[in-house]
Amino acid sequence: MTSPVIQITQATKEQLPELAALLGCLFGQEREFEADNARQLAGLEHIQAHPEMGAILVATHDSRVVGMVVVLFSVSTALGGQVATLEDLIVQPQARGRGVGSALIEAVVDTAVARGCLRVTLLTDGDNRRAQALYARFGFRASSMLPMRLLMPLGRKD
Repeated sequence: MTSPVIQITQATKEQLPELAALLGCLFGQEREFEADNARQLAGLEHIQAHPEMGAILVATHDSRVVGMVVVLFSVSTALGGQVATLEDLIVQPQARGRGVGSALIEAVVDTAVARGCLRVTLLTDGDNRRAQALYARFGFRASSMLPMRLLMPLGRKD
């Protein structure tokens, strides 16, 4: 990347296979998840087909995909309104350190504000200090809440 011009747009249907592959890179570095291109593509297609659920934002530089993020919407009874979850932020390794992640976070915050969201939540690996420092620059703070998961066996192939 020679120019700092990064464009953030909504993902197109044609970009989804490339984004699913990019998610493979993300899930390859996370402890809790496995890369499965078919599942990642199905998830992206589902979000794109239901824009009320969320948005897939893509960062491009010179028409090349250099990163992506997903923002999902739900309702918080504690806050009495809509909230957002920042999911799946990933930047191509060769584009890291050039403002792509920051541009994607700004786009998530802008999207959440435009939707009237009252909070943006995210999860990051406990040992991913680089990501945590990036999120902290935008005002994200650690929560005392502990995420817990129950993977549903119905429809699971593993």
